[in-house]
Amino acid sequence: MKQSKRKTIETSPDLPPDRREFLKHCVSLAGAGIAGCLVLSGPQGQAQIVAPEDARLETQRIKYPTEGGEMQAYLARPKGKDKLPAVIVIHEIFGLNAHIEDVARRMALEGFLVIAPDALSPLGGTAANSSDIMGTMRQLDSAATVKNFSAAVRYLRTHPQTTGNVGCTGFCWGGAMTNQVAVNSPELKAAVPYYGTVPASEDVPKIKSSMLCHYAGEDKRINEGIPGFEAALKKAGIEYQIHIYPGAQHGFNNDTGPGRYNKEAAELAWKRTVAFFKQRL
Repeated sequence: MKQSKRKTIETSPDLPPDRREFLKHCVSLAGAGIAGCLVLSGPQGQAQIVAPEDARLETQRIKYPTEGGEMQAYLARPKGKDKLPAVIVIHEIFGLNAHIEDVARRMALEGFLVIAPDALSPLGGTAANSSDIMGTMRQLDSAATVKNFSAAVRYLRTHPQTTGNVGCTGFCWGGAMTNQVAVNSPELKAAVPYYGTVPASEDVPKIKSSMLCHYAGEDKRINEGIPGFEAALKKAGIEYQIHIYPGAQHGFNNDTGPGRYNKEAAELAWKRTVAFFKQRL
């Protein structure tokens, strides 16, 4: 496969973080190669780009089968009968919340059938009134969680409203999980992790999808994994692109957190993500 060189994108510096509103949480999920998210501690779901009742979309709560039972998910697609390529959107450490459902609707308006699975389905789902979502997320079995998200690829490949072509994107914890889905789902066509912990080098050759990876310039811990990841991608002959956004911080795409949200970086990364999916799917 054709390889892409790493690219550095110039963006304007982000606003300084509000230390009262943001904390650093290092989350380690043993066995899945997923570690370290720098996350927002503030409330979620404040910003909404596409309303839940948008007349252009069909949305619903669904369940899809997994090895151990079922996963709950939010589905969004443009109205109509056409079969569409599919995209999985994987949430941050906060679980499936209003912000990620909004991201799913944004992606659906780009011409995709989108599902956003809830990692906490085995524990009853993401509770809207929980004060410790991250603590609950740490209770998940990491190997089973990877299987549960990989099952979404199989579900969408045979969904009657899709073309069978499936992509995956995710943010922070979801970026790391996107990498794991790519490793464990050879049927996946395209993967777009946002500032996610990289997979183990020995697992990289298992990836069959094209990769588009977004990283924040001010994200030292996550970025330490980039050189090894890139070397492994090159060695395995995997088609990839890596974009680093100088001045942006971990979580720059999350517009519910104004202290870390970087509008310029987020819009550029989103434009590239949509174009990548449209080309690969």
